[in-house]
Amino acid sequence: MTDALSTTFAALADPTRRAILARLSSGDATVGELAEPFELSLPAISKHLTVLEKAGLITKSRDGQRRHCRISVAPLKDATSWLELYRQHWEQQFDNLGDYLATIHEPPADGRGTRSTAPKENPS
Repeated sequence: MTDALSTTFAALADPTRRAILARLSSGDATVGELAEPFELSLPAISKHLTVLEKAGLITKSRDGQRRHCRISVAPLKDATSWLELYRQHWEQQFDNLGDYLATIHEPPADGRGTRSTAPKENPS
């Protein structure tokens, strides 16, 4: 059994599917409209749409012969919430690194210049 977050990220791993979602972010589209910018067959596009639909990232509806697709934001919100935890962690780590780097580049308290990490020359 695969969890919803894994299914979402697996669906987002493909650049064609990300491009389809980007297109749908500006509004609903038919399968034909979604297929236009790609050099893929309609069955290939339909397979991508099926993956997106199974991941809950899109919904499809019928209007006679036309199939309309619409983006679903709930799985994207879940993925964003999960990623946000790691963004906060890494921002804190980078802040800590910045603080550390600032301390090693400060002049010594006795005022004799800056610290140097270069090795001392050995007089011959």
